[in-house]
Amino acid sequence: MPAPKMLKLPEVLEEIQMSRAAFYRMRARGNAPRLVKLPNGQIRVRRADLDSWLNRYEDHAA
Repeated sequence: MPAPKMLKLPEVLEEIQMSRAAFYRMRARGNAPRLVKLPNGQIRVRRADLDSWLNRYEDHAA
């Protein structure tokens, strides 16, 4: 099975059109997609986690 697609935080921020500061404010409130911290300290977001997170907010916009 292939490894899940992992996105760098700047890629996520560009896709959702959000600043890093706004993203971390959402994260502090528990409203952001789950982050994965790699052993080298870099941050990633699984593509599936981002898609799931976006789908939750899509339901509220209807």
